[in-house]
Amino acid sequence: MAKTRLNLGLTALTATLLLAGCERELILTGERFPLRADLEASVPTEADPAPKAPSLTPENQSVAITLPAASANGDWTHRGGNARHASPHGQLSAAPQLVWSANVGAGSSRKNRVSTSPVVADGRVFTLDSRSLVVATAASGARLWQADLTAAFDRGGDVSGGGLAVEDGTVYAATAYGELVALSAATGAVVWRQRLQSPVSGAPSVEGNTVYVATRDGAGWAIDTKDGRVKWTMEGTPGATSVEGTSSPLIGDRTVAFPFASGDLAAALKLNGTRVWGAPVTGQRNGRAYQGLTDLTGDPVLVGTTIYAGTAAGRTAAIDAGTGARIWTATEGALNPPLVVGGSVFVVNDQARLVRLDAATGEVIWQAEMPYFVKDKPKRQKAIFAHYGPVLAGGHIAVVSSDGLLRLFNPTDGTMVATATIPGGASSVPALAGGTLYVVGANGQLHAFR
Repeated sequence: MAKTRLNLGLTALTATLLLAGCERELILTGERFPLRADLEASVPTEADPAPKAPSLTPENQSVAITLPAASANGDWTHRGGNARHASPHGQLSAAPQLVWSANVGAGSSRKNRVSTSPVVADGRVFTLDSRSLVVATAASGARLWQADLTAAFDRGGDVSGGGLAVEDGTVYAATAYGELVALSAATGAVVWRQRLQSPVSGAPSVEGNTVYVATRDGAGWAIDTKDGRVKWTMEGTPGATSVEGTSSPLIGDRTVAFPFASGDLAAALKLNGTRVWGAPVTGQRNGRAYQGLTDLTGDPVLVGTTIYAGTAAGRTAAIDAGTGARIWTATEGALNPPLVVGGSVFVVNDQARLVRLDAATGEVIWQAEMPYFVKDKPKRQKAIFAHYGPVLAGGHIAVVSSDGLLRLFNPTDGTMVATATIPGGASSVPALAGGTLYVVGANGQLHAFR
């Protein structure tokens, strides 16, 4: 009898739940206000009987900016320009034109993609294709040499990713095979190879007699530039996921800051690798599938005593370089090295916008929309466009994009002032040297704009 009553009770409960599930959800009418909006602003009054919700996007402002004079910098040695990633103001025409294109290896495919930014030194442009081929190209577009960095232990893994840096006649190439390779910048001959314990997804950074690199397992490495021997390692925090072609270490006066896939930025003494501080760049843009990508895609940039870094998940932070203390956090992701100049921080954010932030507070000054979704049908989104930069070029903010355009923006108010066509579309952060903007295309070509 007890069992029968129990069954009857469960049946009644199930029926009740089913009936409740059949009821339609009551949707209230009226204006929707953000959860954090002032409550009084939503209450109708005699003066405003139908209040409107405040815009979630701040209104653009036109704010004057003082830029340093443009210079004909001859070199662009790292992703972001230099070991501090504080890129210079390079010379470039107000209406840049494509002057040549050169094949530099395999382009992007379903399995492999071009993601490495070019570097420039002594009139040579160095690139890494989607299949671990390093190519040196002259400023005229002529090929000088090539070096295949496919690892001896490769079994057809078709890996891609890594990055380049160049200094004092040597090119340093980090590969997704988990190797750091030193090459002669003049001939492409291998000087040494050092096998690391994990693949490298980003570029190395070099200064003096040490080259630094971060690996996907959350470790920072210091390698001797003379013979490739390991000087020291520092344990960081590994991340569950990582982005190909991501950021590289920042070299300061006394410390080096390693970016990790976990979203952590960790500083260590250059002398011996002793950890000084750690600063997580945390936070996510809700409602996006990429919110779990915590990788520090916005390379740490050192200007004065402040480091600026960002993630792919919708956050950019200003951090005290001495202590690691957070100064501010902006809800705008940085997919590439931030451009810090004239008291402003410019980033290409995670929603295909070029954003100007106040360097002191992180407040948005203006946002410039760029194409976001690729559509194969009128109402279906197939993929998203990728945008790379920004770079300060000839008084304008330059961004190169996978949709096949180079865009120049006015830094004062964010208006787009010029465009140029990139064959095959861009695939990485550009380099600017000698009055020429170098862009690697997804088609495996290097394009030069002047």
